[in-house]
Amino acid sequence: MDAEPRTLKSVFQAAESKRIALEGVYEATSPTYREDFAQALELYRECIQIISKISLFSSNEGLEDIATSDLPYLLVNYRIAQLLLKVSTQSPQERKGVLNATRDAYEKFLHLLDNYSILSASDTKFFAKYNEDPNSFSTVAAADPAARRDAKIANFRAEKELKSKLEHMRSSPRYLEDGGDEEAVRELYLTDIAFCTHMTFQGLEGVNREMEILAQAPVPPVPQATSVQDDERRRREPYGNGGYSERLDAPLSTLGPNAKAPLLSKDGKPLRPFTLTSSRQELQRGVFRPGHNLPTMTIDEYLEEERRRGNIIEGGGEASMRQPEPDEDDMEKADAETMKAREWDEFKEANPRGSGNTLNRG
Repeated sequence: MDAEPRTLKSVFQAAESKRIALEGVYEATSPTYREDFAQALELYRECIQIISKISLFSSNEGLEDIATSDLPYLLVNYRIAQLLLKVSTQSPQERKGVLNATRDAYEKFLHLLDNYSILSASDTKFFAKYNEDPNSFSTVAAADPAARRDAKIANFRAEKELKSKLEHMRSSPRYLEDGGDEEAVRELYLTDIAFCTHMTFQGLEGVNREMEILAQAPVPPVPQATSVQDDERRRREPYGNGGYSERLDAPLSTLGPNAKAPLLSKDGKPLRPFTLTSSRQELQRGVFRPGHNLPTMTIDEYLEEERRRGNIIEGGGEASMRQPEPDEDDMEKADAETMKAREWDEFKEANPRGSGNTLNRG
């Protein structure tokens, strides 16, 4: 027995649940994240198929003809575009394909809103400007840096106001989707659409900027399948059939049968070419070393070594002016100090000040 087809409401609610769960996850490389991401994208695409199958939206209707419960389905293409921007790619070409798919989803969302005349006056001007030149569209058209700064600030403030208004409405019981006032719920949905429209133009501008960067990326080379035989042949090509080459760093395998012969004869004459280096690996390790000598010890180790050698003079300053306190119990030292002071007094009496100066006497 075939399973019954799911309703648009159930598929949309499942997609929204997946999307909201992904917004709080930052580990984009985990297998669980990739699986949930793919499921959310597939559910939104299934919503597109159901909407097209039941002809939910028509170009002959107006905004007042759309039921309040059907307003959230206008955002399906916008949700797909927001998810596509998070797709990880491996090459610039793959990224360009993702950006083109994102642009297509954004355009479908805007065309649907334009058919129902939901776009505001400013958004209508932006949409007309985008249709004139989609690849160079920008929400900030002024060339003056100050004017561009003011326009960016205005865009940021508009986004902040819409976001705060949505948060306030969703926290109020009056705007509850189940059991709330229908007019209030309709106002909530239209405010959400206005916020998504604002973010759509920001997203289209971001797509154009990223496409400009990708246009400057170099074209990756086409990978070619090689084999071990091809690599060996390519290594031997510079030496030709005769084994001659102008390379100075020829490998030992190209020196013929004498590659393993001794370097010097018994008389000290060289028997084959050789280089005065320790090893090729050591040279490779020294390629990216700095040109100056690296330190071999820390500053503390250096000072300790200099102190050990006696190259550091210690003392001086206030510590050198401090006299040690005399030991009153050491009588021998006290007698020595007394005799030294007495001898100094006798010397001064025998040699008065100026007695040695015989040049200035009258």
